[in-house]
Amino acid sequence: MESSSELVAFPLLIESNYRACTIPYRFPNDNPRKPTPTEISWINLFANSIPSFKERAESDDTVVDAKDRARKFAERYGDILENMKKDPESHGGPPDCILLCRLREQVLRELGFRDIFKKVKDDENAKAISLFSNVVNLNDAIEDPVKRLEHLVRGMFAGNIFDLGSAQLAEVFSKDGMSFLASCQNLVPRPWVIDDLETFKLQWNKKSWQKAVIFVDNSGADIILGILPFARELLRRGTQVILAANDLPSINDVTYTELFEIVSKLKDESGQLMGVDTSKLLIANSGNDLPVIDLTSVSQELAYLASDADLVVLEGMGRGIETNLYAQFKCDSIKIGMVKHPEVAQFLGGRLYDCVFKYSEAFH
Repeated sequence: MESSSELVAFPLLIESNYRACTIPYRFPNDNPRKPTPTEISWINLFANSIPSFKERAESDDTVVDAKDRARKFAERYGDILENMKKDPESHGGPPDCILLCRLREQVLRELGFRDIFKKVKDDENAKAISLFSNVVNLNDAIEDPVKRLEHLVRGMFAGNIFDLGSAQLAEVFSKDGMSFLASCQNLVPRPWVIDDLETFKLQWNKKSWQKAVIFVDNSGADIILGILPFARELLRRGTQVILAANDLPSINDVTYTELFEIVSKLKDESGQLMGVDTSKLLIANSGNDLPVIDLTSVSQELAYLASDADLVVLEGMGRGIETNLYAQFKCDSIKIGMVKHPEVAQFLGGRLYDCVFKYSEAFH
């Protein structure tokens, strides 16, 4: 962590029984020296992503000897994963999704790679910015507020498809990106593997939230065409919105500094987001530097801003499904994301590219 200040627990999290990682890779009676079948399948999943990370690293022109260093990254991280298959307690194990992400990030940073997805993030952001007004106008044209909400939620799933951290999707991802609107229409049919949308629609009609904290995920369509139209709708209803984004780059996740730039490009001269006042929109540094998040470690800035929020949204597979799916909060919460790894689909008993919309009222 490069933040100067200490990290603290997210104030709305109920910490008793909290485990950041959703999928248990092992149980207490498993032999600590022997990897479990689940550990092996997850270690393999991370190993399978090495070639695409290596390729991105090779083309990072901010790093001298990028090709050679990328090869070293692939070797070192590959060795770490092989060691863990022999002894799960090596490298600070037993492994979970946070540790496997952290080790990958550590090896990249030690070799001088700060942001290997920078170019692709910039390209995707530029593309999505050019589509923003069309997407917002389509949403605004829906007069029924509940139908509009469903369209916004579908937009969040469609945006979340753009994910280069998933080996499958990195291949699917064609040169011109994906057609956003086609993605909205082509989601797997409901009911989704976790589908509380009907309950949330009822709440949306009768309840208004004072302050929402949204933990955001990927750059490009995800943040710009998925999250920002939803955040704008909350602002229009009078909710204060805090967008919590990563401190440091990690895969193609948006950082808080990048998010500042994106939002300032989308605002008009009077500071509005397509006619909606943005004085109640804040962007916060979450203190996180991984594509997953442990909510016992967030920045003090975010903890301070979030302490009186009454809605928490965790968006994306990393923050809302692989971690925190079962996290309980002192306020209403939504976990929303698309299932992009077969291992996650299997755990949830759903389909690949299934959707999760988990809404929970404040836990008392």
